Amino acid sequence: MAPQKWFLREPSPDAEFRLLCFPYSGCGASMFRHWPAWLGPVELLAVQPPWRENRMAEPHFGTYERLAASFVADAGEYLDRPYGVFGHCGGALPAFETALWAAEHGPRPPDRCFVSSQVAPQDGPYGRFLGLAPAELRAELLDLLASMGAHEPSGDMVDLVMEVLQADLETNRRYRREQPARVPFPLTVLGWRDDAEIPPALTRGWAEWGDVGERLLEGTHHTFLRAPEALRNVLRSDLTGV
Repeated sequence: MAPQKWFLREPSPDAEFRLLCFPYSGCGASMFRHWPAWLGPVELLAVQPPWRENRMAEPHFGTYERLAASFVADAGEYLDRPYGVFGHCGGALPAFETALWAAEHGPRPPDRCFVSSQVAPQDGPYGRFLGLAPAELRAELLDLLASMGAHEPSGDMVDLVMEVLQADLETNRRYRREQPARVPFPLTVLGWRDDAEIPPALTRGWAEWGDVGERLLEGTHHTFLRAPEALRNVLRSDLTGV
């Protein structure tokens, strides 16, 4: 597999830092289209998992561990400088697993792992979407697509995204790490004050994984899609140390 399939654009060789951004359940790398390409010296790279968008012909990854192993094997050459990983909600767990796999099998561990609006692995699976019936899930998906700018999507498009979403949710249901262990990289745990899906108090279990900094930002569950300035500042400062 060509490494660039994991990204929507070729990573810059001049980047001083890289931040790998994992999409959440049902989505692909294009969900970060409203994010900037750079935060000062940090290049933001949206990760494209298989079985969605331009990789729809490839099979679903099945488990976060398999996704992490494939990413590091294919794109590990881009982990050659200070970097971090970021994931929100259903994207936080594959980001965390990729950080773990890279620390053990890659050229270097990440310098920071950012997890936003997600319970710690030992406290999951958790989330309202995990228990919704197909009709309820479809209604939620329409709201999500609207929040991402896809107004009045076609029925075929909704059906396609539903398949991806259901497969991603099943992966989430199967994922759990029972015993927290100190990881060889620091974590930043991001909560959103008005988040009704994952209230910030539910994310405290991440403290059991080692060096953890908590940040509470203003906004709701979907505020991160707009890359607000407060989020940009945390990502840049916690990764670069400046």
